[in-house]
Amino acid sequence: MRTYESWSPEQISKKGLVPRAQSLFCLAWFHAVCQERRNYIPQGWTKFYEFSLSDLRAGFDIIDRLFEGSRDVQWEFVHGLLENAIYGGRIDNLFDLRILRSYLEQFFNCRLITGSQTRSKKLTAFPFQISLPSSCSIIDYRNIVENLPEDDRPSFFGLPANIERSSQHIISSQVISQLRILSRSITAGSKFDREIWSNELSPILNLWKKLNQGSSLIHQKVAPPSESQASPVLSFIILEQFNAIRLVQSIHQSLAALSKVIRGTSLLTSEVQKLATALLNQECPQSWQSKWEGPEDPMQYLRAVVARALAIQSWVEKAERQSLLSDALDLSELFHPDTFLNALRQETARLMGCSMDSLKFVASWKSRITEAKLQVKIDGLKLEGCSFDGNRLSENQHDSPSVSPVPPCYMAWIPQSASGCYSPEECISLPLYASAERTRVVTNIDVPCGGNSDQWIQCGAALFLKQQ
Repeated sequence: MRTYESWSPEQISKKGLVPRAQSLFCLAWFHAVCQERRNYIPQGWTKFYEFSLSDLRAGFDIIDRLFEGSRDVQWEFVHGLLENAIYGGRIDNLFDLRILRSYLEQFFNCRLITGSQTRSKKLTAFPFQISLPSSCSIIDYRNIVENLPEDDRPSFFGLPANIERSSQHIISSQVISQLRILSRSITAGSKFDREIWSNELSPILNLWKKLNQGSSLIHQKVAPPSESQASPVLSFIILEQFNAIRLVQSIHQSLAALSKVIRGTSLLTSEVQKLATALLNQECPQSWQSKWEGPEDPMQYLRAVVARALAIQSWVEKAERQSLLSDALDLSELFHPDTFLNALRQETARLMGCSMDSLKFVASWKSRITEAKLQVKIDGLKLEGCSFDGNRLSENQHDSPSVSPVPPCYMAWIPQSASGCYSPEECISLPLYASAERTRVVTNIDVPCGGNSDQWIQCGAALFLKQQ
């Protein structure tokens, strides 16, 4: 409505071209959708993009020029400019760009904008109750906007019916984060105060002590991995174990130094000062994040590190018994799941005597992958935006859980020339993120969807590893 209030009747009715007036309505709707999806980060967009009135004005100028002269309208020209130069110029995530492209193809095409009021039943660019007026009167278009419901329905943006659940979860996380910021002691980190440090940092020190009870991680001796391993997968797992133990022991040394300063048995150093300042501000120290990029909350970071360090021990035992690839694996137990998949690719290439570039990544929920020399069974994946039963994707209802488990699947690398487990027409490539925050992509997985890929793109469907 704000868009149409900023446009004059003359701007809409210029030259008396109905397709031009319809195109401007599509532009206004498209602009509103781009802005409203920002209320549902990271499912609407993965981050907040600064879409503004300048984008709308640039889009208006493009459509205005598009209808000059008697040439046929080139919608590919509109798609290219809006995607690559204007709206898409602000987007730096490939999957967000795919959402934008889907909307551009939906709103700007010759099937929708014809100058007539006829409408195909298959056309779902707008909610069912809306038909584009076959007029150039701004009043007709304003009437459509005024008759829309007071509350924005998720379906208007292609989002699932249960998006409010995800939104409430995100908002609650943001509130908790803001409360943590408010609870920070302004002077606590700037100077040493034993009483403040002891009270504020005891929970973290006690948690670390509790996490390491009954385990030998902080005292375990591990030799640096040698280059003699024949198997890339085994080499990766041994290196992962070595780095995990080294990370645990590095954290232990830094927290032990902090504990000694608080108890008065050691002098304060600049390293301990930096560590304490970060922890007092409820932030994960940079010295930890530089070794492994994990959760921002220090408590969650410590839990994630110890959980993975303990889990990798069983991976090493299975790999040494050569039973690793026969058991169901959970990629969330690894610090670097993307590197594991690449090691699997390298080992497959060695077995097949081909280059790594000649292989493609596939997943199957039907059965084992017959074309694969090596394959792994992966469990523990989560799905947001829709549901999946192992056969095809299905829409979420308003009472569906915001995140649902995915059945176990087989993953493998097979030759590019081999036919995949599913035909391209019935699949959609979904990103597999390391966490629900959707900041780091592990890989892309083709998931059977039964067609209509735009629906699953716009609903923000994505896979991610379960949280440790």
